[in-house]
Amino acid sequence: MAEATNSSGTIVLLSGPNLNLLGTREPGIYGTATLDDHVALARSTAEAHGFELTHAQHNHEGALVEAVHAARGVSVGIVINPGAFTHYAWALHDALAAYEPPVVELHLSNPATRESFRHLSVVAPVASGTIAGFGGAGYRLAVEALVSLLEAEGA
Repeated sequence: MAEATNSSGTIVLLSGPNLNLLGTREPGIYGTATLDDHVALARSTAEAHGFELTHAQHNHEGALVEAVHAARGVSVGIVINPGAFTHYAWALHDALAAYEPPVVELHLSNPATRESFRHLSVVAPVASGTIAGFGGAGYRLAVEALVSLLEAEGA
């Protein structure tokens, strides 16, 4: 993928509940890298393609919904790791459905290989695609996927 040479807009990275505990929370599933480590990788990937990246982490569904609302009209796309909200947060689904630019759903682990309650994603129907199961590399892959979608749209 070619690198952009000027600022092409802002990508919003949103992190759901308990992701602030990465690095110490279930390292056998989520690894030992911290959320700050993942955000730094996403940010450097975005910058390599000429995009800015902002990040917010919230443990409350309403705060994530408001972050999606705030991204409307000011960002070119969202990468979201909704955490447990993936499986039941219909308000988050509705907020993302009302967000016009592309959305990439992201998960460190692969929910399809885990407990059955994790197999349903209420985010997937309103996302352009999902990156799951690649650990921390997923943050780079998700940003690159979003950039590819934007390039295909001519953004």
